Amino acid sequence: LGFPQKLWKMLESGLFRSIWWSNGGKCVAINENLFKEEVLGLGGPVQVFAMQSMESFVRQLNCYGFRKFHQDFERATSLNEFLAEEAAASTHSKVLYFHNPSFNRRNPYLLENCKRRFGIKQKALNALKMYEERPSKSRR
Repeated sequence: LGFPQKLWKMLESGLFRSIWWSNGGKCVAINENLFKEEVLGLGGPVQVFAMQSMESFVRQLNCYGFRKFHQDFERATSLNEFLAEEAAASTHSKVLYFHNPSFNRRNPYLLENCKRRFGIKQKALNALKMYEERPSKSRR
């Protein structure tokens, strides 16, 4: 499975206390401290993702089009969301929220649109290089 599919299965499994659907299934909420321990700290055959740092995990989210935002505009829409957010707040943990329009609990078919973005910077640099190497027209 690719990264978005693994993330989806993790959220749907209900086996992890550190990550849950937020904002009515439109966002992913992560209790950073618990996630580091519960998911990124796993090794061997039970390892979920091939990374061990939060920075690497966030980089993967960004590569798949997820964007971080601050959830301060409304309270949780479900009891489970509310309890998870309250538990995180009571332990003074940092809760991170990420959104991707193609990653929505109510529309699982959109998951196929979550594709890794490759070499955007490199493509721009190559285009610039080709432009600069192009022979200029001489004036007569």
